[in-house]
Amino acid sequence: MSWFSDSFKAFLRKGDLVLLGLCLAANSFGLLLVFSATRYLSTNANPNRSIIIQSICMLLGVLVYIAMSSVDVELFTEKSWKFLLIFNVLFNLAVRVPGLGVDNGSGNLSWIHIPGFPMDIQPAEIVKLTFIFLLAYQCAKLQEPDISRPSSVFSIAGHTLLMVGIIAVASGDFGMALIYFFIFVVVAWSAGIKKRWFLLAFVLAALAIGGVVALLILKPELQEIYFIRRVKVVIDHLTGNQETLLEQTQGIGMQQTRSILAIGSGGLTGMGFLQGLQTQSSSNWALNARSTDEIFAVCGEEFGLIGCLVLLALLAGIILRCIWVARRACSIQSGLLVMGVAGMLLAQVCINVAMCLYIFPVVGITLPFVSYGGSSLITMYASVGVVSSVKMRSLPSWLRDRSNL
Repeated sequence: MSWFSDSFKAFLRKGDLVLLGLCLAANSFGLLLVFSATRYLSTNANPNRSIIIQSICMLLGVLVYIAMSSVDVELFTEKSWKFLLIFNVLFNLAVRVPGLGVDNGSGNLSWIHIPGFPMDIQPAEIVKLTFIFLLAYQCAKLQEPDISRPSSVFSIAGHTLLMVGIIAVASGDFGMALIYFFIFVVVAWSAGIKKRWFLLAFVLAALAIGGVVALLILKPELQEIYFIRRVKVVIDHLTGNQETLLEQTQGIGMQQTRSILAIGSGGLTGMGFLQGLQTQSSSNWALNARSTDEIFAVCGEEFGLIGCLVLLALLAGIILRCIWVARRACSIQSGLLVMGVAGMLLAQVCINVAMCLYIFPVVGITLPFVSYGGSSLITMYASVGVVSSVKMRSLPSWLRDRSNL
């Protein structure tokens, strides 16, 4: 108990209380939205289950934040990187273990169910953080003699492609795979990899997309693949393709159509808390996945443009605080670690909001600290807890000009 008491006192002295405050503010706003988004389930046996679980996870998240603040992540990764790599691979593959892997309605085998445990767990959500640990450690170790050497770049890219490939093949969760890739881009850029490598990657990606488009034209039957339809309906919506209007509004694009209608109907100030027409409706034409993927649409309908801007300001504050800490980190590895967390948060915010605005395909990405989900929420608190840990060990002001970030 003395260790806990000392750690807690150290946290109060040096921990990032500003970051914790921003996270609690965004999470509290999220609790209001989750409560409203699940109120239509009042006829169920336990209509308050979601808000109870989310509240408990919020409390656990704060404890995890404090605990992670006391962890020296650099030392931990240095001693455990082999174990972490094995854990990342096996835990993501656990969704394929018979009796463990489940589909929670997302269409992906992304979750595992442990008998007796009160909630399902999403391995890829948890592994995001340990992936950032390893990637930052790898980039820091490859700084000398030159991180832009082909062997160094291929090593970092190979590590990322391994994790992305495992997630895509094992669970089919392309949205989560995209988050991992975005983390890689942010960390690699922050690590100082030369821009020519990013240009080469962009050219290869463009060629790959061109090849996929050509294949879809040559073999139209491939256009019926679910993920391809998700992408195509967004392109048709943005280009105003009238030939697929039914598919855009009542077919596979109905979820996003309802979302932008909800956001638009909220106007400047919204319809009021617990007053949203789609949010409070139980009909088939109401918002789908309103407590998870479309939580931002709930905010737009009931709190309007002002509510959306407040929510985005809180999330932007969290991300900017992470960048602020990264610039004051005591080492390259710590700085890259925090930038990885910032990149993860930025990617999830941008993708989730873009999904709700019908400008990005639905890929099942939650809004950090806001959407319902125990695995996601606790992982978010653990991630920012690592940022607090780096802040507690940050450079003094007279040494900050030596930071590479």
